[in-house]
Amino acid sequence: MKALGIDIGGTGVKGAVVDTKKGRLLTDRIRVPTPDPATPAAVADTVASIVRHFEWTGPIGCTFPGVVRGGIVHTAANVDNSWLGMDAATVIGAATGCAVTVVNDADAAGEAETRFGAARGLGGVIMTVTLGTGIGSALMIDGTLVPNTELGHIPFRGGDAEAWSAASVRERLELDWDEWAARVDDYLCLVERLFWPDLFIIGGGVSKKADKFLPKLTCRTPTVAATLLNQAGIVGAAMAVHRHRSLHGTDGQSVRSKKR
Repeated sequence: MKALGIDIGGTGVKGAVVDTKKGRLLTDRIRVPTPDPATPAAVADTVASIVRHFEWTGPIGCTFPGVVRGGIVHTAANVDNSWLGMDAATVIGAATGCAVTVVNDADAAGEAETRFGAARGLGGVIMTVTLGTGIGSALMIDGTLVPNTELGHIPFRGGDAEAWSAASVRERLELDWDEWAARVDDYLCLVERLFWPDLFIIGGGVSKKADKFLPKLTCRTPTVAATLLNQAGIVGAAMAVHRHRSLHGTDGQSVRSKKR
């Protein structure tokens, strides 16, 4: 029960071979900068370089930073707009020669945290929020995913919420941890009023520094760092391969061209 999980983000593309039964990486993680511009061809070539690094020929699962329905990309806030309407599974499959399953990045992280991480064994309404280049969200209700919530794009303070509270905002504006924590707190309190979750899980690379900002949050919902940290997306991507197999009896979405 293993698959190659690849997490496509706005600044980096990360991958590793994953034991999907235990939710752990079987190899060291590799990270490659996201190409600029992050067009379908450029990102697919980057994914292919990771596939070659691992000499991988089996199915792969990929996350994507936007709404993905049936492999089709519907939003692309932090990558090139030429992704809109593209069949991401086919584009990446053509570049890699592998069967590919594509899912929303935060959804993958949320499912990984529910199966193996901070929400393991818990029911109720659980919201995973990934703080990175943008903000992703995964809503789980009694262990079942409500896909593509994308709550980083709800209107907030005159723009998208992620323009106020993403981890990239702290770096760009050179905010100290107190200043940025106040922004994150504002955002979480808004989400709290909309969904009344039983638990917030904070993921993304910044989760490694959770001690610098989680204690400063004031929302009533218990808030914890992702147990899988920034590996949750990779694990969730690999999990999606086997979920697709169980639903459709295949290793992933169809690949329509041969390996280059």
